[in-house]
Order: sequence, then C-alpha cells, then structure tokens
Amino acid sequence: QVQLVESGGGLVQTGGSLRLSCAASGRAISPYAMGWFRQAPGKERELVAGISYSSGGSTIYAASVKGRFTISRDNAKNTVSLQLNNLKPEDTAVYYCAAGSTALPSGSNAGYNYWGQGTQVTVSS
Repeated sequence: QVQLVESGGGLVQTGGSLRLSCAASGRAISPYAMGWFRQAPGKERELVAGISYSSGGSTIYAASVKGRFTISRDNAKNTVSLQLNNLKPEDTAVYYCAAGSTALPSGSNAGYNYWGQGTQVTVSS
C-alpha cells in the first residue's frame, strides 16, 4: 500500500504559477512511474503528466500543457512535483497524484494503482 498526499493547490490569476507536491508513504515509489491527473467539473479525469521510475527519466505530457508544466521526482525524498507555469482558466481542476504499476508512465487511468485525494487549482481570468 502507498499513501499519496498532494499539496500546493490554490487560486491564481491567468499567467501565474503554482507548484504542486505529492508526498508518498508506505512504500518507495522509486521502481514505479508516477503521474499527475486532473479532473474539471463535468469532465473525465485526464493525464496531465507522467514520469518514469528514475529521477531523470522520460516524461509524457498532455498536449494542452506541454511547454507550460514540468513534472519531476525526487526518489530519495519519495516525492513528485508538478510545476505549473503560464496558467490558464481552462487549467482549473482538481489535480491528483498517482502511483503507477509499471516503470514507464501510462496515459491511462488504468496504469495507476494508487491515488491521492487531490488538490484544487483555480485560475481566474
């Protein structure tokens, strides 16, 4: 079992930045891919970014956030972060951290076994 706790969400104006953090406990996340997902009201949960098992590993991003968001991980601290820059109102959602079941990140919810409770990001226009 792994527990994931997100932090860092909040209210920001268009063009602003936030940094989300995810702290894992219960087991080491180092062998597994990690991901950030988001879910806006009335919409399905979607992958925002994923990172493979190593700290300098491969990453994947949703087309809508590529170039603006950056995922990173610190396996020594058992944490994953998501830097959100140049935020837009359409980025408003609950953001979830997820632990994968394999070493490489999946674009699908099904590729992740454990989920955090989520943190709200609201971008005002």
